[in-house]
Amino acid sequence: MDTTALKIVIDTNIFIAIIGRKSPFRWIFDCLINGRIRLCVSNEILFEYREILARKTNEKIAENVIEFLSISPFVDKAEIYFNFQLIAEDEDDNKFVDCAISANAECLVSNDKHFRVLKTIDFPKVRILKLQEFEEKYKEKLTK
Repeated sequence: MDTTALKIVIDTNIFIAIIGRKSPFRWIFDCLINGRIRLCVSNEILFEYREILARKTNEKIAENVIEFLSISPFVDKAEIYFNFQLIAEDEDDNKFVDCAISANAECLVSNDKHFRVLKTIDFPKVRILKLQEFEEKYKEKLTK
């Protein structure tokens, strides 16, 4: 197992945006498939991925994607032992922050404005990148 792969947490809207075969950001999902990226998730995140995927596609696709994530050697399941509650505006977003902290992820990828508060918090430090920023910083390195 490659422990040098980039460890990241991806919020649900970004995850939905990267899995489509015709998505301009599909390269991120492909990097997850081939092990250049390690996706960090918690049970709560998997449940949300499944719920939103089922709503936006159908049950079968949602089940297939979650099954893939469950068996992929490049998906790290984080156990959350402490809830930091760093995002007050939308407390549901905290599951991604807590996962990033617990998994010691390099960054959390989200375009959600509620995550901006993380840039002002020194401890625990969670690096937040918008999808475009993530692409600018990592696409060339990860797709060589």
